[in-house]
Amino acid sequence: MFAVPPNTVALPSQRATSHPALIAREYAADRDRWRHLLRYDPRERWSALIDRTEDHEVWLLSWLPGQHTDLHDHGGAAGALTVVSGTLTERVARVEPDGRPALVLHQVAIGQSRVFGPNHVHRVSNDGADPAVSVHVYRPARHTMTPYRFDPARGPVPQRGTGGARDQ
Repeated sequence: MFAVPPNTVALPSQRATSHPALIAREYAADRDRWRHLLRYDPRERWSALIDRTEDHEVWLLSWLPGQHTDLHDHGGAAGALTVVSGTLTERVARVEPDGRPALVLHQVAIGQSRVFGPNHVHRVSNDGADPAVSVHVYRPARHTMTPYRFDPARGPVPQRGTGGARDQ
């Protein structure tokens, strides 16, 4: 055991230096900050911007059973999502190191987070019986989503000419 002298451990002094998953967890835990924004839309998943800085955006999303995104990436943005209630399923489309296309499933339950880097291609859905709520952080802010389709022979393929969507 050893003692660490004061002021020798560097801690992030600003949120901009925090990891997106830490920011997402912080916002997810602070329901008073976004409770007034929460809505459910029976036609499509719902989203609202909670916060935007020059460095990142924080979004609140609600998902009724069966609602989902299309397969997409967030351009050059990295980020994280944290589930506040319910369970979400993330399907990650990628090409394995041996060249095989793959769809990898991840169940994300209450309190869990998923982290992603730039050009991460995925589809997020509520495959459960109960509504779900999640908080998403994207860095840099003001990114564009690119739609994809999954080709069983090639893996994720960008859909050109469809335009990038801005909301989450």
